[in-house]
Amino acid sequence: MDEDMRLKVDAVLERVKDPESGLSVARLGLVERVRYNPEKQELYVFTDFLSHQPSCMACVGIAAVVIAGIRRSLVEEFAAEFPDLAVELV
Repeated sequence: MDEDMRLKVDAVLERVKDPESGLSVARLGLVERVRYNPEKQELYVFTDFLSHQPSCMACVGIAAVVIAGIRRSLVEEFAAEFPDLAVELV
């Protein structure tokens, strides 16, 4: 991955926010790594939402909705930043 692509990835991770805290996914550590496959023109975004799940059973449903929104925002922002690449959350 070249430097320009890294800067764009970093920009996406700063733009996508957790709606509850207002913090970026970069700051929260929700994205562990991003891999680029130039042959297939694919971008793989490895996320870690499991370690951020609440232990309160009543809160799990709310967290699932928040996580779904963050995942949707990640896909939208990466697709906007890299329109020629297929984006897959892993």
